[in-house]
Amino acid sequence: MLRTLTTALFALALPLGALAAPIVATDNGRVAGVTLGAVSAFKGLPYAAAPTGANRWRAPQPVAPWHGVRAASAYASDCAQLPFPGDAAPLGTAPAEDCLYLNVWKPAAAKPGAKLPVMVWVHGGGFVNGGASPAVYDGSAFARDGVIMVGLNYRLGRFGFFAHPALAGEGGGGNFGFMDQVAALKWVQRNIAAFGGDPHNVTVFGESAGGMSMHVMLTSPIAKGLFDKVIIESGGGRDTLVPMATLADAQKVGEVFTRSIDAPSDAAALRALPAATIVGDLNMATMAAPGYAGPMLDGKTLWEPPMAAYVAGRGAPVPVIIGTNSADGFPFGTDKAAMFAQFGAATDQAKALYDADGSRTAPDLAVQIFMDSAFAEPARAVARQLSPRQPVWLYRFGYVATAMRSEWPGAPHASEIPYVMDTAAARYGAALTDDDRRAATLTHRYWVQFARTGTPQSRATPAWPKFDPAAERIQSIDASGAQAIVDPLTARLDFVEQRLALTKTP
Repeated sequence: MLRTLTTALFALALPLGALAAPIVATDNGRVAGVTLGAVSAFKGLPYAAAPTGANRWRAPQPVAPWHGVRAASAYASDCAQLPFPGDAAPLGTAPAEDCLYLNVWKPAAAKPGAKLPVMVWVHGGGFVNGGASPAVYDGSAFARDGVIMVGLNYRLGRFGFFAHPALAGEGGGGNFGFMDQVAALKWVQRNIAAFGGDPHNVTVFGESAGGMSMHVMLTSPIAKGLFDKVIIESGGGRDTLVPMATLADAQKVGEVFTRSIDAPSDAAALRALPAATIVGDLNMATMAAPGYAGPMLDGKTLWEPPMAAYVAGRGAPVPVIIGTNSADGFPFGTDKAAMFAQFGAATDQAKALYDADGSRTAPDLAVQIFMDSAFAEPARAVARQLSPRQPVWLYRFGYVATAMRSEWPGAPHASEIPYVMDTAAARYGAALTDDDRRAATLTHRYWVQFARTGTPQSRATPAWPKFDPAAERIQSIDASGAQAIVDPLTARLDFVEQRLALTKTP
């Protein structure tokens, strides 16, 4: 009778049609998702206890097991944040501090132990915004193509990256968001076989802050052995994109924040502050303001900048895809003279490289300068460092959606994601064209093939050779298709590399 009552109550909690979905047993209890066509989705699965109350600013804690069957038909809350207006990947949930959940998409026919390849997605958003719920991050296309996809949330802003002297007795604080990502990967290792996935064939991939997180996964000892391949989309690679403070300096930043809100300086009182007070006005528009340190060298997840680890040969020796977009910067600039002035004695050389005939607009100039120093040159530097020890593929994504060609001179930051995920219809709706669909099919196939085999090469796609330091070709993906070419930005990237060497940036 109890079992019958449990089943009836569970049925009331699920949306219409969900009773046909498979039930999967995780290490914390059974879950049931929703099957639509050939794909089953399991959403809102907890991989750690709620990081609230006494768990705020602590490493992820174990999930309490549950009895019966847990409904997994809807996204759980994305992590606490102040959403960023105009975000190309708007959240599908109301953010909350209780947010350590992940989502799994699998082929509906996949049985436990089927050993399908697994992809784990880490979203971007500057470590202050984003989540796993946006429609463009839906994993159905990967599941359709025989890959199990996992999308996860991780703590953001001052919940995810915080240090303070009041936490000295507990290690002082640190990169709790990176600890969350590692906890999610451990969940995958323990549970993904029950969904039909192979825990020994896991590709972890991310974009922007998610791409920067990939460098942390590659170099952090606590992530060792939790994945087999990595894809880094617009994730930099040098300590120029998000310079990392020491733990001691991050603690000083934490004090700046607590003084700004007149908060008590003991750990219990800080943990009792309302979540909205911790969030404040922090998002991608304000993240450079005092009172937020961001990722740091905390001695728990990170001991050194990732590039320093690569130079010393301490990165995980796994296959890597790394790349950027063709307009992968931000159009925040109106004064061309001021932008060139930053180059000092090299101003004339910069003008010749970036705006030889003076026709480039100030916003486009800002995009290109930022892109080269933050994304394109660091990606090349990482490829150079890693390729002698492990297979690396370097790309530049330049496809611009048909509907945006009159507005975008190139592919902006994050614009590759709907093509990687094959969710371009969710991004462009009725404006989607057959050309856009073909670009999505091509890009998505590269990512799927890499997840399956450890190489993006297949007979169904144009050849993509491994990165060779002697030739330094990139895979260009644009409106003409895909081909390996000599990087047309080589002179600019050499210029950036020289300037970085002069400032001794690793």
